[in-house]
Amino acid sequence: MHRVYLAGPDVFRPDAAEHGRKLVELCSDYGFEGVFPLDDTVVLSEGRSPQELATQIYHGNVSRIDSCDAVIANLDFFRGLEPDSGTCFEVGYAAARGKVVIGYIPDEGSIPDRIRRRAPSFPQSGTDTNGWRVEDFGLPLNLMLAVSCRIVVGDACTALEALRSTSMRSCRGGLK
Repeated sequence: MHRVYLAGPDVFRPDAAEHGRKLVELCSDYGFEGVFPLDDTVVLSEGRSPQELATQIYHGNVSRIDSCDAVIANLDFFRGLEPDSGTCFEVGYAAARGKVVIGYIPDEGSIPDRIRRRAPSFPQSGTDTNGWRVEDFGLPLNLMLAVSCRIVVGDACTALEALRSTSMRSCRGGLK
């Protein structure tokens, strides 16, 4: 059974543990073993600094990605008009390790189109309010995400369906 790391800002939800259990169950329904970043709850013990805890979480998540064959990533906008930065790192890391990566977003369209739907007051000019250009290659996300992984419009089910139809191969060689 292929292992799938479930990347996304879902770990910040108020119901993160329950949501993670549902995602893991959903993976099982599709024939995968889901690995949610909160699978091993990290407890802040007395005497440990927040930085030590953050380092432990980082190493744990990198290890989880390494142990998986693929990643599905919730790349919807999070706390603004871009995906979660931690999820972006996980996508890049997985892509660099030769993992199959499927990102999912809830709506289609180019970056400017998607931004304007969420923020109707966003300028139409191709630049933001500070005069910075808005990337527009017709892709739904920044090219570094949209080119490094397959983006599907939908939800985790859509991503798992796409993953199921993908021939999975890793750098280590030979999953089919």
